Amino acid sequence: MEGVRPPPLRSLDDFLLSSARFALPDVRDLDRWNNRIINNLLYYQSNYFLSALGLLLLVGYFRPFQLFVGAVVVSLLFLGFVWAAENQAPIRRFRRNHPLMCVLAVLVASYLLILVLGGVAVFLFGIAFPILMVLVHASMRLRSLKNKLENKLESIGLKRTPMGLLLEALGQEQEAGS
Repeated sequence: MEGVRPPPLRSLDDFLLSSARFALPDVRDLDRWNNRIINNLLYYQSNYFLSALGLLLLVGYFRPFQLFVGAVVVSLLFLGFVWAAENQAPIRRFRRNHPLMCVLAVLVASYLLILVLGGVAVFLFGIAFPILMVLVHASMRLRSLKNKLENKLESIGLKRTPMGLLLEALGQEQEAGS
């Protein structure tokens, strides 16, 4: 984790307001859509982190225990999945070939476990809603020249960021910066 630095917070104008450009992704070109999402996740990761944290704090204010249980369950399942994917070759291949299915499997397993424990609504609004908001923004936000330059620095290894490490753990490192 040495050399990992969080990127700067992007301005609200760049993130959401007047200079931000949005468009629906071309669902027929999944590689291009995936590339847009990954590069936006890398570029706006500080903004996404603060947005998700704000939503989590809001839910945690109203339902602290249920949010805690949901966070523990999802974290344990995610860590278990990453461990299995790193130590089992068939799971590692599946993760590289089907990253969306892997994330959905972790979320569904978390949902089923929390359903047994209770607190489903807290899970949906406290954990899944911020993830959904980040993915919608990353899917629809068009990239700028500055975004492309920052992503290229990340992909050639001159900069290391937390989102870059997370995408690497999910098997998406080869996509970043392309």
